[in-house]
Amino acid sequence: MSKEKKIYLSPPHMSGKEKELVQEAIDSNWIAPLGPNVDGFEKELCDYTGAKHIAALSSGTASLHLALILAGVKSEDVVICQSLTFSASANPIVYQGAYPVFVDSESYTWNMCPEQLENAIFACLKGELKINKKNIEPKKPKAIIAVHLYGMPAKMDEINAVAEKYDIPVIEDAAEALGSVYKGNKAGNLGKMSILSFNGNKIITTSGGGALLSEDKTLIDKAKFLSTQARDPAPYYLHTNIGYNYRMSNILAAIGRGQLEMIDEKITKRRNNYESYKSKLENIDGITFLDEPEGFFSNRWLTTILVDPEKSKGISRENIISALEKENIESRPVWKPMHTQPIFEKYPFFGTEVSDNIFDKGLCLPSGTELEEKDIEHISNIIKSLFL
Repeated sequence: MSKEKKIYLSPPHMSGKEKELVQEAIDSNWIAPLGPNVDGFEKELCDYTGAKHIAALSSGTASLHLALILAGVKSEDVVICQSLTFSASANPIVYQGAYPVFVDSESYTWNMCPEQLENAIFACLKGELKINKKNIEPKKPKAIIAVHLYGMPAKMDEINAVAEKYDIPVIEDAAEALGSVYKGNKAGNLGKMSILSFNGNKIITTSGGGALLSEDKTLIDKAKFLSTQARDPAPYYLHTNIGYNYRMSNILAAIGRGQLEMIDEKITKRRNNYESYKSKLENIDGITFLDEPEGFFSNRWLTTILVDPEKSKGISRENIISALEKENIESRPVWKPMHTQPIFEKYPFFGTEVSDNIFDKGLCLPSGTELEEKDIEHISNIIKSLFL
């Protein structure tokens, strides 16, 4: 196979409908923020996810930032966050001047461990937190950020039960999980507030964009207000709140509407990618796949594997990355846990070594919706050749 063709990890895939919708917006000169495509995209996302109210925003990070503001998070508050995630899950905590407290994963879904979550909450209430060797006074966390990593839903029943016990709102980070389902409920509808991302590598994209979802209309109305610079109703520009330029544009929403029409096909293709990789690689000693627990449905945004050198005669994740790179194929390690990141390592962490072990062995394989079976065959053969 020629090395000229670059195989990317998760490139955007246009359906064709996007061009038509974008052209309509251009022809009508409705290219600025807000407009009929934003309204339509929000309604279609509500219909798809089952959420009652949605604000289409400029990014998943902006959505999470507003969720924290709406949860009342302020300077020196505490927010509990899953450690094994992308930094965008944690950065908005620091935007607010609050303290992130990181929680380990469990091995069944790679997501927030409910037991360690409760340990973290208990330590916060007892005043057992230290940041830079400084004791933090006892305080109840203002919010919990739970993530569905790579499309696999977290144990939301257990997480929500712990949160309800201590009356702490859960912010569901479903940035990677549009179309995933947990016990009959779609991701984006499993927390007090939920966020989605439509970044260029996500299962659907608006090139850049996100959304904030909630059953509470008051919260979404406030999000829409804050995201349009918090302009008060007046005949002149009046501002009594700090606002943000976080609203999605009509052009980007047009792309999103075209993408959303193909969401079921995209999920089917991603899941087929996973099954194809698994059928070809699961019998190799040292390679394991993350299966779905009963009642869980992952969109399989990215196919991930664990590579254990102790069981693979020394073959590591890095060996696979290097071999694929030589063939112009992109792969990458799983997210580096937040509690091990230089910018966050001063903050508390509750757990053992689950997320560290996943990071040490975890690898993301090419998973795009335009990936062909011959590509998966080629990638799998390269990996298998290392184990001969």
